[in-house]
Amino acid sequence: MKVKIEIDEGLAEEEVTIRCPSLSDSVIALQNYITKQGNAKRCLSLKNGETEFFVPMEEIYFFETEGRDIRAHTADRIFLCGHKLYELEELLPGNFMRISKSTIANLDFVYSITRNLTASSVMEFTGTRKKVMVSRAYFKAVTDRVKDRKLGM
Repeated sequence: MKVKIEIDEGLAEEEVTIRCPSLSDSVIALQNYITKQGNAKRCLSLKNGETEFFVPMEEIYFFETEGRDIRAHTADRIFLCGHKLYELEELLPGNFMRISKSTIANLDFVYSITRNLTASSVMEFTGTRKKVMVSRAYFKAVTDRVKDRKLGM
């Protein structure tokens, strides 16, 4: 494995690119490690009423749309988020994934996914009673990513 460091003073933030002939277990493990290191202390600015909170990303279970609002859920609180879901997809680290048209979930908190062949499946989270729906279009990709993360594949 070769390792290169290029300094570009024009970059707003660090960027890591992994080039590989195929996606292997070691490449995925490296990506997960780098992602965790770079996002360990990152926070999102979220609101609850007139108060602005700076919530660490690793405390957020999921984001969902409700009408025109995007709500960020932690284990016991709900905040308003100023970003759109498509903006969050670009902003969030690799442990977050779109699971339906209206929801992005933190895969590190997934406890279970109950499959429903005729409708959306139900995702439950560790440490809370909150549940979200996983649409059929995203089901396979979501379950594959959760297995990879949970089983260290």
